[in-house]
Amino acid sequence: MTSAVTPLSLAEFHQFQTGEVNFVYLVPSGGVFAISPAARQAIDLLREQPLPADELLTALSGKGHTPAEAQEAITDLFEARAIRDPRGHQETPQEPVENFPLQSLVMNLTNQCNLSCQYCYEFGEDKVATPEGKPKFMSEEVAKASVDHLLLSSQGRRAIHITFFGGETLMNFPMLKWVVGYATEKAAEAGQYIDFSLTTNGTLLSPEIIDFLVEHSIGVTVSMDGPKEMHDKLRVYSNGKGSYDILAPKVKQLIQKHSTRPIAARVTLTQQVISVKEIFHHLKNEFGFAEVGFAPVTAAPDRLYTIGTNNMDRIFAEFKELAAEYRDHAISGRMHGFSNVSDTLAEIHAGINKSHPCGAGLGLVGVGPSGDIAPCHRFVDSDEHALGSVLDGGMDKAKQKAFLDKGHIGAKFDCHSCFARPLCAGGCHHEAFVRYGDTGHPNLHFCDWIRGWTDLCLNIYGEIAVKNPSFLDHFDSRKPLQ
Repeated sequence: MTSAVTPLSLAEFHQFQTGEVNFVYLVPSGGVFAISPAARQAIDLLREQPLPADELLTALSGKGHTPAEAQEAITDLFEARAIRDPRGHQETPQEPVENFPLQSLVMNLTNQCNLSCQYCYEFGEDKVATPEGKPKFMSEEVAKASVDHLLLSSQGRRAIHITFFGGETLMNFPMLKWVVGYATEKAAEAGQYIDFSLTTNGTLLSPEIIDFLVEHSIGVTVSMDGPKEMHDKLRVYSNGKGSYDILAPKVKQLIQKHSTRPIAARVTLTQQVISVKEIFHHLKNEFGFAEVGFAPVTAAPDRLYTIGTNNMDRIFAEFKELAAEYRDHAISGRMHGFSNVSDTLAEIHAGINKSHPCGAGLGLVGVGPSGDIAPCHRFVDSDEHALGSVLDGGMDKAKQKAFLDKGHIGAKFDCHSCFARPLCAGGCHHEAFVRYGDTGHPNLHFCDWIRGWTDLCLNIYGEIAVKNPSFLDHFDSRKPLQ
């Protein structure tokens, strides 16, 4: 450790408390540590002013701690990088390695949809796609090239993943079936494990499709916005008719028959749809979804469905109530299903320290019906954001590097003093582009919300760690594919 006369000061961390147990969340590294009473008092003393180690030891002894307890507290805090000497600590997110192996491929099997949801990021007022003159459905040629690109670009990975997307994914179900067969065969030849998932609006599910999904253990996420009166406000057909009555019996049949993978619901919150708890319990209890996740609509601030400040506050209040339910379930050893909490806890548990908000353009890419490679499914068919083509040389490394450099947390100076940055890294690239016209711009309109959510989940993590630590073991099984 540092010398006795060198002043010690606080490093960067976020402190929280569960009952009588104090924790620190180490911002540069993403680690969570329980601290002793002596360590907590050391932090309090250093919050007032920097102190040399010997003066800090004396001050702690004056507060009733033995010399051994005081020394251990100071050493633990220094080694955990919660306190520092004038040299500081260098702990920055890793730069992307060159030729980082691909892990996940999102295949947009079609850019067509049988619904006309008003808030759709692909077809709505804020769309970034430029599909004019491009194929509407992915061909076998493009599908084969896409799978081949994944296999070639994922060398060194033991397991890889394909997600099917749209438009409405199931409008090109024959191609989905073909890809599952081809990719499974080729992955086996390469000595890799591959699994599949899809996102759907649920309206085109049929007994044949459900049987195929069950047989091949394909994960399913259904886009659904709650009870009929909420769901049908914006998730409508082109004639304005709601889709709830069409999809509800089909989704219930899917959940009843598909037990090989948990079925999830994904809810888009808008100014018109904000009743989080009611939506959650409807989908979880009346439908039987294993998990339900929520995301605010991505839209320019002047859209009629963009969530206003007052409703964002209401949403956060209901998130807190649902999170408390999750906490109580976890403490008693039960699963709850609020995936916004479980996803955040999984990242906290893993000690995530993100260089980028997500894997877009790094370990994950999207491919559209034309064969163009995009950073993720939200940028598919956008000429401005294309990173290459599976039909013409694969990934353009220069474009990929430019996208990743812009999105790196090191380039987002607004984020450098925020304790939530290891988990947030500035927020969604697509959200940034829609709001600010720049994929690398921090999502500043969500900052207070994200900080509040991160603090809430840290407190829940700490309480579970104190009252039922074995529950956290199940997050070990959610480690990323390797």
